Amino acid sequence: MTLRLWLIMMLVAVFTVGFMWTVQIVVLERSHITSEEKEVDDGLASVKNRLESEDLQGSDLLAYLGMKVGEKLVISGSDGELIALYSNGHPADMAQEPEENFVWWMLQNSEYYDDILARRPFSREEKYKGRVYAYEAGVPVTYGGKEAYLIVIRSFGTLYNIIDINRRHLIILSVLLTLASALLAALLARRFVKPIKKIKASVDELAKGNLIDVPELKMNDELGRLSKSVKELGVNLRKVDKLRKEVIANVSHELRSPLALIGGYAEMVRDIDWKDEKKRNEDLNLIVSESKRMSEMVSDILDYSQLQAGYLKLNCDRYDLLDIAEVEIGRCGAEAARHEITIKLNTELSEMTVYADAAKLSQVIRNLLYNAINHTENGGEIEVKISADEKGVLFEVKNPGDPIPEDERAIIWERYQRSQHQGGRSAGTGIGLSIVSTILEAHGATYGVDCDGGITDFWFRLGSEN
Repeated sequence: MTLRLWLIMMLVAVFTVGFMWTVQIVVLERSHITSEEKEVDDGLASVKNRLESEDLQGSDLLAYLGMKVGEKLVISGSDGELIALYSNGHPADMAQEPEENFVWWMLQNSEYYDDILARRPFSREEKYKGRVYAYEAGVPVTYGGKEAYLIVIRSFGTLYNIIDINRRHLIILSVLLTLASALLAALLARRFVKPIKKIKASVDELAKGNLIDVPELKMNDELGRLSKSVKELGVNLRKVDKLRKEVIANVSHELRSPLALIGGYAEMVRDIDWKDEKKRNEDLNLIVSESKRMSEMVSDILDYSQLQAGYLKLNCDRYDLLDIAEVEIGRCGAEAARHEITIKLNTELSEMTVYADAAKLSQVIRNLLYNAINHTENGGEIEVKISADEKGVLFEVKNPGDPIPEDERAIIWERYQRSQHQGGRSAGTGIGLSIVSTILEAHGATYGVDCDGGITDFWFRLGSEN
């Protein structure tokens, strides 16, 4: 990753250098040449009237044009004869200035020579190897009382010298910029990747089961927030791991008790009570009861796992909620009777049809009743209340007991949370209310728990089919 980041930053640096060169070669060079050419055209335009009316022989206009408009001036006659040469505003000895004569020779062999003979204005760029090295503009004039032709030549040699110096400076600057960018990119990439590596190392440790190692990055950016998220993940994983150990211990304890009873009473039936029918039946009934309790416990665990995994689907139809409630009250009545607890059904309805999965709804009611039995003192009374209004059907299970702390009422629905079980009659697996919340959410029902006046009220609301 460090290499990729370095390469990305270097690409940015190379793009910047390339952009600078493109601007220098394509934009600035052409802009300078265009500006010089415009200066020649504007200079000639400014003295157009004088060029058309004055005789240039002995005129100060030639000095002006040579100094301000073009370095070289060439004057030819109507017959194509070279009359005069001027360099930087001064007359040149044509016999002693081979360079100027060469300029005239080039003009004679150019495609514009016919324009010169015909005294037609022209302008052109002289190019060599794709580079404009001069700009020429010609206009008809009068020289020595005769028709003549003036060619103004602006050379770009000095301009190119300056451009070449700038390019050499740009080469040095590009090299320095590339080296500095490479070093800075390496430092920034390393600095950026370092916290990522630290976070990755912490995640790897979390994956290995070391839930203590968490990143400590004090950064107010995305990496800092990621570090905080990983830290929270570690805290939650430690919490889940602790709950996992607790539920394993709870399940082991809960399964050990009925298994021990089943094994003990089975041996008793075999060795002692097998001849006494009354005793044998009592022992066998206890074995059946404990087997049933153990089976329900295992079913709760399996059902919750399958519900969370999405393997169990609801099989909904129209059922009478009162019938389901009465069946579950009767089913839980034996457990309540063992502790002299009564379960009372309180409703003014004779029938209440709901669209639900009857088996899953029975499981919800059963878990709520067992939860109430676990937390009701001997001789207490549990009230099951069913009512209906415009919002739907309200089902409530109320039991007397210590209130659940308000800050724990939300987490009791989470898996393996046992806050509401502490101090209860049975520790349970810690997933009964989790099963309740999962099934009710699948039905689209609302649910909750209220504590008021020493009464704990677990409730849920379903849509009515009446």
